[in-house]
Amino acid sequence: MAEHGAHITTASVVDDQPSIFEVVAQDSLMSAVRPALQHVVKVLAESNPAHFGFFWRWFDEIFTLLDLLLQQHYLSKTSASFSENFYGLKRIVMGDQHRLQRLASAGLPKQQLMKSIMFLVLLPYLKVKLEKLVSSLREEDEYSIHPPSSRWKRFYRAFLAAYPFVNMAWEGWFLVQQLRYILGKVQHHSPLLRLAGVRLGRLTVQDIQALEHKSAKASMMQLPAGSIGEKIKSALKKAVGGVALSLSTGLSVGVFFLQFLEWWYSSENQETIKTLTALPTPPPPVHLDYNSDSPLLPKMKTVCPLCRKNRVNDTVLATSGYVFCYRCVFNYVRSHQACPITGYPTEVQHLIKLYSPEN
Repeated sequence: MAEHGAHITTASVVDDQPSIFEVVAQDSLMSAVRPALQHVVKVLAESNPAHFGFFWRWFDEIFTLLDLLLQQHYLSKTSASFSENFYGLKRIVMGDQHRLQRLASAGLPKQQLMKSIMFLVLLPYLKVKLEKLVSSLREEDEYSIHPPSSRWKRFYRAFLAAYPFVNMAWEGWFLVQQLRYILGKVQHHSPLLRLAGVRLGRLTVQDIQALEHKSAKASMMQLPAGSIGEKIKSALKKAVGGVALSLSTGLSVGVFFLQFLEWWYSSENQETIKTLTALPTPPPPVHLDYNSDSPLLPKMKTVCPLCRKNRVNDTVLATSGYVFCYRCVFNYVRSHQACPITGYPTEVQHLIKLYSPEN
């Protein structure tokens, strides 16, 4: 009888294995959240650089911290990441057969928890930073910002030449793993899950009941009075849990809106958007008075506002329209992520080289 009950509560690998559509959907969910939040922060920073510029400059770090709180909360409470839990999935520990009976409400063991957080939070952060570094090095190499005698020039060239092949191998690794998952050859659609020692499975009825029971019990439980240290520890734990719960609730409510935004701004939908949101062409901007006493603007139009010399390699900043020397504005934007004149949030991708007719 006990064996029969264990057979019922323990789903087989084939029965609880999610389809490729489910795992791809949950992967794309978090990849859609980041650019959506980044766009919101950018709009806020452009509207008020003094108050919201900090969030734009440190967006990667702030997002990683919030993502860490969110994923740690879900992995420890539901044995799944936020996106996996949203699609009714959980992480099942590989290796020990008896752990297949572990309910999702028990959370992941410490070892698998730390590995999962590293691959869910730390690895994407490092990948974003690496892509920004590559983009910056390409800009420097294209416009020869570093002198020819620079000792780093050969390293830059070798790194830039090797990066596309390394990135292609990385993406190919994931593609091959997904193809093998579709064919039923492996239990992991992502090699990162295998490195973390887990696989994905669907939530069972027992998992859902245990999660509901745990949530109800936590809301009704009252902690007894203890020492000051215990009270502080309990307050901190409640604060972290509250922040993670707020993030998860907000993301759960806004996830459908984010998917709508992703569809709205897709390339296939741009023609339809143009017909629906066609507006008259705005008038050209009012030219600034170069005879003003503003210390930021030179009186001569051919002078760079930064170095106060005649411009060399004219480059316009797309976010504000001002023209500078490329070397001057590149170094400034890379250091401050803002326009030197207006303070608008800016990146090196917004630099546009100007060519004279004779060139």
